Amino acid sequence: MAKIGTVAVVGCGLMGSGIAEIAARSGYETWVREVNDELLDRGRKRIQKSLDRAVEKGKLEGDARDEALAHLHTTTDLKDLAGADLVIEAIVEDPAVKEELFRALDGLCPEHTIFASNTSSLTVTGMAAATRRPDRMVGLHFFNPVPVMKLVEVVRTIATSEETFRTAFEFARSVGKEPIEAKDTSGFIVNRLLVPYMLDAILAFEHGLGSIEDIDKGMVLGTGYPMGPFTLSDFVGIDTLFRIAEIMHREYGEARFAPPPLLRRMVDLGYIGRKAGRGFYDYSGDTPTPVDFGL
Repeated sequence: MAKIGTVAVVGCGLMGSGIAEIAARSGYETWVREVNDELLDRGRKRIQKSLDRAVEKGKLEGDARDEALAHLHTTTDLKDLAGADLVIEAIVEDPAVKEELFRALDGLCPEHTIFASNTSSLTVTGMAAATRRPDRMVGLHFFNPVPVMKLVEVVRTIATSEETFRTAFEFARSVGKEPIEAKDTSGFIVNRLLVPYMLDAILAFEHGLGSIEDIDKGMVLGTGYPMGPFTLSDFVGIDTLFRIAEIMHREYGEARFAPPPLLRRMVDLGYIGRKAGRGFYDYSGDTPTPVDFGL
């Protein structure tokens, strides 16, 4: 296996900042790149807040927090990532933008550098094909919130070498995660099963099977799920769910992956979940209340 010493994360949003945090906490020299100082500052503050919260809860020693921050380096210049042994992409879920990024990185990074994508729905092969090192490309799909969620899907394409795959798999273990192997098909394992469930719940609501609240309660109390499909959709983001569903529908051509009409209308109106204060639930009050869609 290749040795990983320096990790670079491209993108410092919710996912990127979480990945950078756990890499720095695990002792890796960690570089994070964003497109401008404002986004970079916002991401670094998110990491600081997460580490402080872990200390307050007794899950992390103060010295360990300070050491993690000492391992963390931020930049807006892609060239600063040239010395990384592993580069993890965590940017917008747009294949053209991701491919452009990896083409640029391919020209900057040495031959030994492994490239990984945190994509949740796109196939990794297209990104690998944009480089001259498809054998050194994998998917590393972390789950939100990254510091808490234990799973990482390690995605092997038909071109990924065994050494690259094993190195990525062990890296996931080294940052405290439980990795599983996934094939390079849209949605991998978890979203391939989860997204149709969430879409079917929306269709069931549209067809009058039950209310938002009752369908959520039914799945929590009847199956032991930690949250119902509508609460989960709001947490993931209605816009994110819509985009993933569109990508998977194009990939498989199956009706079960098609975004329901209500989902599309919610995106058009900006009802995109907790981050917007309104999705299937209204979050403006003390407790979330189901939105009346007049169905």
